[in-house]
Amino acid sequence: MFTYDPGFTSTASCESKITYIDGDEGMLLYRGYPIEQLAVHGDFLETCYLLLYGELPNTTDKHKFDHTVMRHTMVHEQMSRFLSGFRRDAHPMAVMVATVGAMSAFYHDSLDITNPHHRMVSSIRMIAKMPTMASMAYKYSIGQPFVYPKNDLGYTANFLRMCFSIPCEEYVVDPVLERALDRIFILHADHEQNASTSTVRLAGSSGANPFACVAAGIACLWGPAHGGANEAALAMLEEIGTPERIPHYIARAKDKNDPFRLMGFGHRVYKNYDPRAKLMQQTTHEVLNLLGHRDDPLLQVALELERIALHDEYFIEKKLYPNIDFYSGITLKAMGFPTSMFTVLFALARTVGWIAQWKEMIEDPSQKIGRPRQLYTGAPKREYIELANRA
Repeated sequence: MFTYDPGFTSTASCESKITYIDGDEGMLLYRGYPIEQLAVHGDFLETCYLLLYGELPNTTDKHKFDHTVMRHTMVHEQMSRFLSGFRRDAHPMAVMVATVGAMSAFYHDSLDITNPHHRMVSSIRMIAKMPTMASMAYKYSIGQPFVYPKNDLGYTANFLRMCFSIPCEEYVVDPVLERALDRIFILHADHEQNASTSTVRLAGSSGANPFACVAAGIACLWGPAHGGANEAALAMLEEIGTPERIPHYIARAKDKNDPFRLMGFGHRVYKNYDPRAKLMQQTTHEVLNLLGHRDDPLLQVALELERIALHDEYFIEKKLYPNIDFYSGITLKAMGFPTSMFTVLFALARTVGWIAQWKEMIEDPSQKIGRPRQLYTGAPKREYIELANRA
């Protein structure tokens, strides 16, 4: 006897102590701490420590962890030559899938998954080097030179500098943008057994090295129904074009016979307002006010669509609240990131969640190789017919 459960909507694949979601209440907890408190009062590396070790760090532990991570930000110099093999117009996510998987070819001294020290070294390396790899993918796509990390900066400030500075000018990180992006990273750090996290666990269950597992997670995240949702939401805003056209698209969204769907609204798990979206909404408005982009037609469409969705009875009844993808796409665009980088930033943030989940799975004594069952609906047993005798 076994259950047939498409999408595993009602089947638990593991036990976990990392993240808890209550979709009806709109609650998200990392190790028991509400996401609202972590995003407002903490920083991303503190969240990384929490997800990896299960507790918030004290002052000494926080300083040591930050120092360790920031001293692993460099990547092997041959990585730059590896990137040069890609076409100039390669999607940054394609670059990330390849380069993260290739890290296992550069760091042989941390691949023994049965060794706790190796597991931790790989975890630190992944968290530390992901911003460097992401910025290199971005710089390569726009034809600019790679920028080396600067370890006296914070994690997020360092990433912004690697993305947006150029050798011929000084670059000063704006603290509002640094805080906004740091909050985005916190909000995306983990989200229970989503598709990419389940992929990392499934790959890891075979004994694959952590770099390969995270590369598999990145490949899964690339899908438009998962990590690409914020890019799809922005594409929808571009299709709408101007605030005057919104009523037409609202009507289409309400028409059951029309294939058009509003992207960035509603969520598979949350049947209440996504708690991450509330924080992203605030962050979005902070960034727009700072950068003065409220006159941008695309952002005007987004703000008007947000207003309608929060007051229209149809949206309220269907619980189609703006989700985190709706707000994060707007924010990242305003900060200067192209849409092709949106999912890369998601992968950067989610890396710590993937690693924490992978580490938990490896250390679980009841862990088995993943092997979902299937419901076979193909042909019954039949006899082979020689080619000359086939009709």
